[in-house]
Amino acid sequence: MQNSSTLAELRSRIITHLSHLYPQADHQALSNEIIAIMGFEALCHQPRQFENFWDQTDIAVITYADTVVESGVTPFHSLTDFFCAHLKDLISIVHVLPFYPHSSDDGFAVVDYMQVDHKLGSWADVGELTSHFKLMADLVINHCSARSQWFENFKQNKEPGKDYFVTAKPDDDLSEVVRPRTSPLLQKVHTATGEQHVWCTFSHDQVDLNFANPKVLLEFVTIVAFYLHKGVDIFRLDAVAFLWKIIGTDCLNLSQTHEVVRLFRTLIEHAKPDALLITDTNLPNRENLSYFGNANEAHVIYNFSLPPLLVNTLLTGDCHYLRTWMMSMPPARNGTTYLNFIASHDGLGLRPAEGLLSDAEIMTLATTLQDFGGHISWRALNHHQTPRRDTSSQDISSHSTSGQDSIAARPYEINISLYDALQGTIVKSEDGEAARKKAYKDSYNHERFICAHAIMLALEGIPAFYFHSLVATHNDNDKLKRTGHNRAVNRHNWDRELLEQALSNGSEHQHAFEALSELIKIRKAQPCFHPNATQFTLHLPGSDNQNQIFAFWRQSIDLQQNVFCVYNITDQAQRVSLSDLNLINTDSWHDLVSGDNFADHSAEIRLMPYQFIWLSNRAA
Repeated sequence: MQNSSTLAELRSRIITHLSHLYPQADHQALSNEIIAIMGFEALCHQPRQFENFWDQTDIAVITYADTVVESGVTPFHSLTDFFCAHLKDLISIVHVLPFYPHSSDDGFAVVDYMQVDHKLGSWADVGELTSHFKLMADLVINHCSARSQWFENFKQNKEPGKDYFVTAKPDDDLSEVVRPRTSPLLQKVHTATGEQHVWCTFSHDQVDLNFANPKVLLEFVTIVAFYLHKGVDIFRLDAVAFLWKIIGTDCLNLSQTHEVVRLFRTLIEHAKPDALLITDTNLPNRENLSYFGNANEAHVIYNFSLPPLLVNTLLTGDCHYLRTWMMSMPPARNGTTYLNFIASHDGLGLRPAEGLLSDAEIMTLATTLQDFGGHISWRALNHHQTPRRDTSSQDISSHSTSGQDSIAARPYEINISLYDALQGTIVKSEDGEAARKKAYKDSYNHERFICAHAIMLALEGIPAFYFHSLVATHNDNDKLKRTGHNRAVNRHNWDRELLEQALSNGSEHQHAFEALSELIKIRKAQPCFHPNATQFTLHLPGSDNQNQIFAFWRQSIDLQQNVFCVYNITDQAQRVSLSDLNLINTDSWHDLVSGDNFADHSAEIRLMPYQFIWLSNRAA
């Protein structure tokens, strides 16, 4: 609650953040503006440090507002009604991807941060959703639309906006800048003050905001306060790693960027102690982990390396890389946790696999998923990032786009639905050459798909399902053709009537949804699956080698429940000896999934292709 000492401490913290960001500014005046915008003079809470605002019952779903549509009602209302009918007892968090007026990129080129796109609904519709679920909303913080009023004002040299955007000169040395796209970084714009070149990290319709200007910071403080008022519980900082620009650097993960995250953490937790901050940093693993800070930046970070490593594991039948990565991951301290996901609106990101898989293996994964109907999106390399040439695989050091000359590029992501991504395996060619692998479809699509989610559900962290994975949506090739955008292939819009039919007519959609629903219910009842419960990676021998069985151990925070999660990640039956698990002899052990009891602790069990067990000493 409000008290003078809490407000004084908050003011001091805000000034400290500002002094790092704007050494020459009037920090006292800026802090007063921030406190007024946030309403801290009237109400200021004391944050609860190192407290976990989540448990094993928390499950997230990632969706667009218009993923489920029907005539006569707004998409937001249709989505909420569908979720209440089918997911109310399964999930607690709904991440609705940008629902603001926008000009491109399915919402991520925001025109107006304070409005709901009228085609989707209204703030009243958003309120209906927040009355049933926690809402995660995007704070699209790195850039806004080139059609926004801010950018129109920039071109006319008017406030607000005339100095809101990052500019550079064509002859500036930008060779170090890390890019997620192959388009030119700078865009020439004619303004009232002459020709300028604005910085566009993602596309020329998404112009980067200049956070070196405190006015831009104040604009986003205003947006945060507004979203809190509208019921947002979790703030997703979109593309935040690119936020701060200093010419001559790579402009990625700069210290000022981390300070901005810390500042927003301070503001949000003083306004609503159980509100959360999650950072969207689709980067190699070590850089992603840095956004935990000292438990003073993001409450939650995405486990970005999990999707490519897990998909690679199930396609190759080899868990070596997944297990090695798991062993290297630090346990999240109290007050922080991971968000585990396998699929998202952006497809399968490959950057987080860099340094974990070789260039050859990344390219094999990419081309395999191409064979399964996926599409490769590329990113440009600066001159210090020339990829290694590897004669054992397709060369990835150059890529031609739109008939232009070849440019240095690397596959950035694979755009494909997860269900289609897991429809087959990678096997060696008949000549036995290890580097020459081919993709083969088989009859284990469903089993492989459920196994992938069973791994995700049991891992340390909060599980997040992309909606299209919950209902096993296939690639939407028609939408891809209509839009010309690779990512559209995994952004299907379901007609609600057709979806309801698909979930009740014995289809693969129904089978997948029911299987996943049952696993979610089991998970939610187990204390050992608390996002911060102990996790240890296990080494168990398979029929040929230990890479064919993936296994880990979870223990509840109160030490009362133990669960051994054991997965056959191959298309061949495998045998596992329970003696390798070192089960406690005085306990009774049973599989949470099948209900089978295992009285003989030295018995050998046979796991069919992609079968798994959650072996527990306690029924919950």
